[in-house]
Amino acid sequence: MSGTDEEAIGTSGFVPSRRTVLVLGAAAASTVITVRPALAQTAGSVLNCEIPVPAPTAGGSYVAPDGSLVAPGTPGAAPPLARPLRGEEVKNLLRSGATPAGVDPSAAQAYANYIRRLQAGMSGFTCYASLQMPR
Repeated sequence: MSGTDEEAIGTSGFVPSRRTVLVLGAAAASTVITVRPALAQTAGSVLNCEIPVPAPTAGGSYVAPDGSLVAPGTPGAAPPLARPLRGEEVKNLLRSGATPAGVDPSAAQAYANYIRRLQAGMSGFTCYASLQMPR
């Protein structure tokens, strides 16, 4: 048998040889082996991203229970966090309600609502969007 099966089929179109199919299969397998570690690395980096609550541009604003930003001293509002929340902390806060270390449990829900209100262009949005992507 020659390099292609064209003689058996006629001139109806290109039919790859067995060798071509094997080469393509080997290339596909090596691609899968290469991409999987990259996806694992991406998943790890998403859990280490940070979301400041509120964004540094908010200038000392407090966070209301509904997640909106309000003036300092507003009754029921939570003060800004001293440090940004890591992706893993945000994931646990949003999915199971687990309060991150060093965060007042009564303010945690306000912070969760603030994070849910993040939009494109706001500090921390890319991290939040990455956490929403299915794995």
